Amino acid sequence: MTRNTSSHLNNHLFEQLERLNDDEMCGEDLKEEIERSKAMANISRVIIDNAKLSLDARKLRADLTGEVNLNSEFLAIESDKS
Repeated sequence: MTRNTSSHLNNHLFEQLERLNDDEMCGEDLKEEIERSKAMANISRVIIDNAKLSLDARKLRADLTGEVNLNSEFLAIESDKS
């Protein structure tokens, strides 16, 4: 099972948003959480950009060679099997 998927990234970002939305957080704790959020957003953007570049390269290869290799592991798609 793939551990790091776009769904995991999405969950982490929403968890971070919930922490930022904590009305009881203030002062130094809030400043630290804001810095953590900035770091997470920056890392997330790099991950997303990297995935887009890889997808674009595979699309180009498919266009040039007719070879299509977009399996679920590459796309980090989780199955709904429970």
